[in-house]
Amino acid sequence: MIVYDLSCSNGHCFEGWFEDRKAFEAQEKKGLIACPVCSDTSVQVVPSTFGIKVGTLTDRPKAASPHQDAVTPEQVVSFLEANFENVGSGFAKEALKMHYDVAEKRNIRGTSTEAEEKMLEKEGIKFFKVPVPRLDS
Repeated sequence: MIVYDLSCSNGHCFEGWFEDRKAFEAQEKKGLIACPVCSDTSVQVVPSTFGIKVGTLTDRPKAASPHQDAVTPEQVVSFLEANFENVGSGFAKEALKMHYDVAEKRNIRGTSTEAEEKMLEKEGIKFFKVPVPRLDS
């Protein structure tokens, strides 16, 4: 996702959100981008303004030790087991049911094939793959 500051030929400034630069250019070429104030379709990208706060080195927080907030693999596995229902190889099926309100929405975990993952992505279902370490070895 990319956000552009835009201006019409009448000087009105507004913001446009696009998937990428190509999407902006395609919509601009077709005249699909219009000023929300005057409906002018002759628009151009204008420089965005932003600020970066610069402080002194003494203003910066001290770096935490690298292991201070480290999470162990055992803690991750414990959290997943305590907070996510294991649906095993039926993960894709359960995710689809929840997506289409056939089943109650809940935290689930399980396994899926590459083909099932592609199908879930195509259906617009978001999921997160977590490699779970084997703790018995």
